[in-house]
Amino acid sequence: MEFSQEITVTVPRDHFIELFDAPENLPLWQKGLLSFDAVSGTPGEPGSTSRLTFKRGNGTLEMIETIIRRNLPDSFDGSYEAKDLRIVYGNDFQDIDGTSTRWVARNSHEFTGFMKVRALLFGKSFPKQGLKMMEAFKEFAEAHR
Repeated sequence: MEFSQEITVTVPRDHFIELFDAPENLPLWQKGLLSFDAVSGTPGEPGSTSRLTFKRGNGTLEMIETIIRRNLPDSFDGSYEAKDLRIVYGNDFQDIDGTSTRWVARNSHEFTGFMKVRALLFGKSFPKQGLKMMEAFKEFAEAHR
């Protein structure tokens, strides 16, 4: 499943990137994030991996993030893997007149096992969830200008 989404955040791109690139900010805009732990490499650099643990219902979801490309302030790409799921995010950040940032996210989801069935039944929820995350960052960033 592939889709793209875009949102405009009323924060200059340099400040947008400063907020986006700070791991300590993740729990402030990623709903349910319980922990973010470096596993290998230099956090945030290509090839590095981190473990993200999210609260989901009565349990938790653990994902492994691998940084694919870091070309800030222009782009940042990563993959996220969990049981029966692999997500590749490509993020582009465009300056708008020095006052705002257009964030374009390209998403590719690969499903196996149980997640393949879930994707068939609830496929529309994945783009909605991605947009909710982007909107949460927008709210966070605009409140921290």
